[in-house]
Order: sequence, then C-alpha cells, then structure tokens
Amino acid sequence: MKEASYYKKLNNDNVQCELCPRNCIIKEGDYGFCNARKNIDGTLYSIVYAKPCAMHIDPIEKKPLYHFMPGENALSIGTSGCNLECKHCQNWSMSRSKPEDFFVKEITPEQVVENAIDNNCKIIAYTYNEPTVFYEYMIECAKLAKKKGIKNVIVSNGFINQEPLKELCKYIDGANIDLKSFDNDFYKKITNSWIQPVLESLKILKKNNVWLEITMLIIPKLNDDPEKIKQMCNWIRDNLGKDVPLHFSAFYPCYKLLGYPPTKKETLLKARKITLETGLKYVYVGNVGPSDENNTHCYECNSIAIERLSFGVVKNNLKKGKCPCGENIPGVFE
Repeated sequence: MKEASYYKKLNNDNVQCELCPRNCIIKEGDYGFCNARKNIDGTLYSIVYAKPCAMHIDPIEKKPLYHFMPGENALSIGTSGCNLECKHCQNWSMSRSKPEDFFVKEITPEQVVENAIDNNCKIIAYTYNEPTVFYEYMIECAKLAKKKGIKNVIVSNGFINQEPLKELCKYIDGANIDLKSFDNDFYKKITNSWIQPVLESLKILKKNNVWLEITMLIIPKLNDDPEKIKQMCNWIRDNLGKDVPLHFSAFYPCYKLLGYPPTKKETLLKARKITLETGLKYVYVGNVGPSDENNTHCYECNSIAIERLSFGVVKNNLKKGKCPCGENIPGVFE
C-alpha cells in the first residue's frame, strides 16, 4: 500500500478522494467507487500500488496509437479497479474487482522500468484497466522511465480531475482517450459517469503537448447516431484540431450488453466518412480485420505513409515524420 495523493481528511476519520470527478467521501474501512483506494484509520491508501495483475508486451498499435513510434513494442501494465462502470467493458474481470481478488506479485516501479529495458521496450503503457485508479504507481513508474529515456503513454477514459491530470502531463508523452459517446445520457446510463470532465481532459492533454489520439467504440443502437458523431467530430476539430487521429472501433457483445449485435464494418465506414467531411485528417477503423482504413495516408499526396496489417507495421515510408512528398505527418516518430 501507499498513501494516496489528492485527498483530504474529514471529521470522524472520513476522507474525501479528489483524484477523479466522483470526489468520493469514504468512511473508515471502506473503498472508493474504484475499489482501488481505501480509507484505513482515517488515511486514504492506494491498495493497488505495485500490484499489477496484468503485464504484457504489446505493439503500440494495439493501444491504439498509430502516430506514436509506429512498430515499437510497449510494456503494458494494469491493476484491478476502475472509476467507471461500463456495461460493455471487455476487461470487467479486472476493472470491477478488488486487489484481494487476485494473487499478484509485487513489482516496484524500478522493476517495471528494468523490465522494459530488458525487453527492449521503448514505451511503457498504462492500460487494461483505468490508469487513473493506480495514479501513484503510474506516476512513479513514469518519472523513472523518463529518466531512462523511455516514453510513457496512457490508455484512459479521461475521467480524472484537472490538477492530477496536469501533474501527470509532465511525465507522459502520449494518450489514447476513450471518448465513449458525445451524449451525456449514454455516459450516465452505460458508464455510470458524465461526459464534461472527459472533454476537459482532452483539452488539457492537448494544451500540455501530450500526443493525443481518440477512440470511439461504436455500439449499434446506443451511440451510432450519425448526427451525434458529426457533433463530436466538429467539437474535436474546433477544440483539439484537425490532426488528432480518431479511431472507430467495432463492438462485440460482452459483459452486460450481450443482447446487442456486433458492429458492422459499414457502420464504421459511415462514421469515418462523416468524420472526414468535418475536416479531420486521420480517421481509422478497427476491430474488423485487415482494411485500407487502418493505413496512414499522407493528407497531401494520398500515398500510404504507414502500411499496417492487423497490429503490425508492414512498411513505414516516413523519414523523421515526413512523407516522401515532403509533407509532415503529425505525431511522435522518434
């Protein structure tokens, strides 16, 4: 365990967590909503600190991050717990669990960084569950990694308070944020949260020069309304810029949404067409097999700048982030 950051002590040994927008008031002996932080004798502790229940080596494209060091591997770690309650969560066995539900070996931040070096991973990704809930562990790993020249990325729901996010921005290099819908009713009904803090997080990441990509999992009948998708893309264009890559991903029935059909590729392609019409430059479709829409095309000459097959890079035609035609492709490429 490690004493949590971003909380305050209240009367009668109660505490208030200030890490995410829930601002949970937690009685002595209780967990916060995330199941990762616990009030013990009036002190809030991160009880997932140094207790990853998942650690794997993944291609960075799997996050997905397509404009961030293409073809490199990322040491990916996650713990139990989450501050959302998504009915379609693919990792629900981790996200809705408590640390005692897993038998895990303690792995210190120093060991995480050593593991990345030993496996020739130039990136550490904080992923699988929501990295906000293992904030203390993540930020200590990221600080050490940064000193060793290893880059740090998060795969996050973006549901975090502004001050801890601004502090985190000092140590991370890239982020893929899951923008689940552009409809607050969807957020309330399907994720048990609300959208505004996520939109603020996107703006903070962009303002702090963290490389940003966005993923939207399209679920038939729930968040596939073309007008809402258009509104979302207009917001991204106006608040974040035209160069932010957007990934549309296919849903497959899982967890509490087993009664919904899988997403058709045609639905993703329709969303992509809408997005391109709003002016966003880099739009991808995923989770539907090999597709030209997984390749990065130069916006100027339309040639393939980065060719992909599944999560692998087949050919990278960029040199120092430039297409052979001379056009700069935005991203982090070295």
